[in-house]
Amino acid sequence: MINPIDLSGKNILVTGASSGIGKGIAIYLSKVGANIIMAARNEEKLKETYNELEPGNHSYYLIDLNNLDEIEGMIDNICSDGRKLNGIVHSAGISSTIPIQYIKLDNLKSIMSINFYSFIELVKHFSKRKYNDNGGSIVAISSISSKVGARGLAAYCASKGALDSSIRPIALELAAKNIRINSIAPGMIKSQIYDGLIELVNNNNFETDLKKRQIMGLGKPEDVASAAAFLLSDASKFITGTSIIVDGGYLAH
Repeated sequence: MINPIDLSGKNILVTGASSGIGKGIAIYLSKVGANIIMAARNEEKLKETYNELEPGNHSYYLIDLNNLDEIEGMIDNICSDGRKLNGIVHSAGISSTIPIQYIKLDNLKSIMSINFYSFIELVKHFSKRKYNDNGGSIVAISSISSKVGARGLAAYCASKGALDSSIRPIALELAAKNIRINSIAPGMIKSQIYDGLIELVNNNNFETDLKKRQIMGLGKPEDVASAAAFLLSDASKFITGTSIIVDGGYLAH
C-alpha cells in the first residue's frame, strides 16, 4: 500500500512546538515517521510535547524568536553533526487584542517579530545549502485573519497578511534550490489563542455562535497538522507559493 504522506527519516524543525497548533503538528508529524526538532521558549512544555512524540531521533531547542540574531545559531547547532533539515514548520505566533487607538509601536514590533520577522530569518538560513538536504519544504502557519478582519486585531491580522504575502515571491526565489514554500490559514482552532479569546469575550454561547459562521464547528490542532504533513510530503511536490485554507467553512459565506 502506498502512503504518499510518509515522512520517515525526514528532519523537520517545528517552532512553537510547546503548545497549541505547534504541539499538535509536532506530534502528528512524528506519527508519520518524521524526526522532530522542536523550538520554543518553555522547556517544561517542550518536554511534555517530547514525551508525547512517537519514537524517533527527536530533540528540542530553547529559543526566544524575538532574538532574531539567535536563529542562525540554532540552525547551525541543529546541523552541527552533519544532519540536514528536510523541512520547517513555523507555528510560533502571538496575538493581542488591542483597539487601534491604543496600539503602540512596541505592540506592533512584538507581534511582527514572532509572527513574521522570525519566519523570514528561518527561511533565509534554511535555504542555505549547508543546512538543507538538497531542497525541502517550508510551511508557515498563517490564519484566516490574513483574509478577514476582527475588531482589535489590526496588528495580528497585519502580521499574518505579511506572512501570506511573502510566500509568493519567496517561492519564486527558492524554486531553483528545489525548495517549496506554502502557508496554511486555519480558522478557529482549539488552542491557547482560542482560549484567550474565549476569556476575553466572556460569552458562554461563543462556540454556538461560532458554528453559525464556521459551519463545521471548532477545529482541532490535528486538522492543521494533517495539512502540514501533506505540504511537507512528496504528495504535494507540485505545490508551492500558495496557501491552504483549513477553516471549517468559515470563508464559505
